Amino acid sequence: MKSLLTPGVCLLAIAALLHTGTITPSAALAAYAFYAACTVGLLLAWRFHSSRVFFALLVLFLTQQAISYFDAGQVSSGSSARTALAAVGVLLPLNFLLLSLQQEKGFSFSSVAPVGVWLFVQSVIVAVICRPEPLAIAHRALRHPLPHSALAAPLPFATLLSFATAAMVLLIRYLVFHKPVESGLLWALAASFLSLRFGGVGLIPVAYFAAAAFILAVAIVETSYLLAYHDELTSLPSRRAFHDALLRLEAPYSIAMVDIDHFKRCNDTYGHDTGDQVLRLVASRLARVAGGGQAYRCGGEEFAILFPGKTTAEIMDDLEKLRVEIEAGTLRLRGPDRRQEARGTDRRNQRMRSRASRGQAIRQPARATPANEISVTASIGVATSRGDKTSPEEVVRAADKALYRAKAGGRNRIETASGQRRRFRSRAAGIA
Repeated sequence: MKSLLTPGVCLLAIAALLHTGTITPSAALAAYAFYAACTVGLLLAWRFHSSRVFFALLVLFLTQQAISYFDAGQVSSGSSARTALAAVGVLLPLNFLLLSLQQEKGFSFSSVAPVGVWLFVQSVIVAVICRPEPLAIAHRALRHPLPHSALAAPLPFATLLSFATAAMVLLIRYLVFHKPVESGLLWALAASFLSLRFGGVGLIPVAYFAAAAFILAVAIVETSYLLAYHDELTSLPSRRAFHDALLRLEAPYSIAMVDIDHFKRCNDTYGHDTGDQVLRLVASRLARVAGGGQAYRCGGEEFAILFPGKTTAEIMDDLEKLRVEIEAGTLRLRGPDRRQEARGTDRRNQRMRSRASRGQAIRQPARATPANEISVTASIGVATSRGDKTSPEEVVRAADKALYRAKAGGRNRIETASGQRRRFRSRAAGIA
């Protein structure tokens, strides 16, 4: 939940600083911070091909400019100001919601043109329905900022409904997909709401707009970090994160290496799509490992689990529980079970028939599963540090050797580097 709560904490801190008078920047400084955050965010979004954040920042910029131009900070000055505030109050959350639902497609012309036209049409509509007087309102608004305690008139019901609906959808999408962009859009929406609540122009509203732009820019950095240190398929920390964690380990600690049994056979038999489902299935079990362990995907079908402050004896029960949970899981196939497809008599030579017979003998004691379901097993090797002089790389190598022994000993079992073998093997799996 760190990615969800951190922007909210930052926004709360900014609000406290603004409304308690701890800091009193000028309105010009707040405007400069807003333009700087928008510029940096747009450049980052362009560099990292994040079109959704790019257009969200553009929507934020157009909203602030429209409110300033129509002098919405002085909502009692005329109907055009109130109309502008109501219009952007409905359009901004609507745009954030649509951008959240849009798939990331980079900056190709086919994906950028429709959004650009949509924003242009909205700008024209706002300009037509407001019909401002020909005054330099934006400059006048910045010269007369609202005081800290001033509140604008209550927002229209349509604005409140639009913000509430968009916030609910963005929160649900984050809880489902766990993407930093969804969190950034959610908290940028909250900051924009506070800006509109305080009138849209002046010191406090522009500061909130700057906070919204900053949150969106940080979401790009957070997304880049997620791609670099997390595996996109399984959502587990990646090999890079694993090596970084090894540098911070202090004895005692234990490392378990986990490998899915016969994963290549699974890919060859059912296809790579099913193989990806198997990886996600096993990763979901590894992510819930007990004993204070943290799982990582090191590559292919190989995973690692770090247990800081634990010895082999202290984590064996947790690893055995993990092994049983992996074995008990089943995966429902989306298509027909290819094992049941008829094959011609000339497809295999005698050697392949003999190998298939041995595989069938292994599958005989397996638990009964429907024809459209498969189950998997995993082999585990575990090693513990031997004092401060033992490097993490040595512990990893020892755990790898134990894993090889588990493979050679029949798979679906746990082996320790100390040589005290604990054979935890109940039955073969559907693809073992």
